[in-house]
Amino acid sequence: MSNIERIRQAMPKYKCDAVLITNQINRLFATGFSSSAGVLLVTADKAWYFADARYIEAASAAVKEADIVLITKDETIVESVNNVVKKTGIKSVGFEDGSVSYSGYKDWCEALGVELIPAQQLISDLREIKSRADLEKMINAQRLAEKVYNEILPMISTNITEKDLASEIIYRSWKNGADEESFNPIVVSGPNSSRPHGVPGPGKIGKGFLTIDFGVKLDGWVSDTTRTLCVGEPDAEMIKVYNTVLEAQEAGIKAVHGGVKGVDVDTAARNVIENAGYGEYFGHGFGHSIGLEVHETLKASQISKDVLPTGACISAEPGIYLPGRYGVRIEDILYITDSGSENITNLPKGLTVL
Repeated sequence: MSNIERIRQAMPKYKCDAVLITNQINRLFATGFSSSAGVLLVTADKAWYFADARYIEAASAAVKEADIVLITKDETIVESVNNVVKKTGIKSVGFEDGSVSYSGYKDWCEALGVELIPAQQLISDLREIKSRADLEKMINAQRLAEKVYNEILPMISTNITEKDLASEIIYRSWKNGADEESFNPIVVSGPNSSRPHGVPGPGKIGKGFLTIDFGVKLDGWVSDTTRTLCVGEPDAEMIKVYNTVLEAQEAGIKAVHGGVKGVDVDTAARNVIENAGYGEYFGHGFGHSIGLEVHETLKASQISKDVLPTGACISAEPGIYLPGRYGVRIEDILYITDSGSENITNLPKGLTVL
């Protein structure tokens, strides 16, 4: 079943005649086509993709389940959509209340003159569940990232800066075929590694822990991987911290299955860290859902109210961060099954000492 058809099947729950999709990632989800501008309108029996002259040829080739409508120089995209709404007698339209700005909402209200119904959750719910075909695309992105990781490993030394290593990750991601990065790479060493989302600095990589967190985007799907290495021999506490994080990750992974509460997964990992005496130094959640975006809607954390469904993909990334000293994070991506999960990350997790 196509994603447009899945959207149609979900529409009755929201009591709308049509769904208007303006968000770029949601349009990609629905049609398989991505452009910086465009709109998709879906009804119970028809769909239209609105594109201007910059994208009309590409949209015509890529979008298979919607009529392609050219936005001319004489009208706005809102006016063009309104023409279809009026011709088809649409009275109510679901819209992405999570991504449409207030001014955009007012523009659509004034132009369409129909009831606008919040329907962000319709798309979010559908995007939570990945098909096996979706999963294969995520695995392809993951394998590309792993190739990049293995290529930059020999470059790591105290003679290269954090920024230079981050630049190598970006360069090699593109060279190996990535469409772009999932996010700006995190490359932090020594005391900088105590910052979970630290920014690569101009200084050379220091002795001690080095955390590398990056991902690539391929065919619209993203990867996300973190490994923490040690430059030089670690002391006893560093080994303890690393092994605690690894044990916590494994405990969280063991707790994952379709229908489990996100908070329960987080607690399974958090208990390990707390029992080791580092509870106050694990300040974020165990993981988040991932797919067409790095951070999607589901969370495995202490404040999560989410139930993790079979078919969702989540990160598994507990950490310990000792301010001013160092930090450790290990991250894999899990595909949730009825009875457990499939780990799609294929990198070693034992402490690597360089």
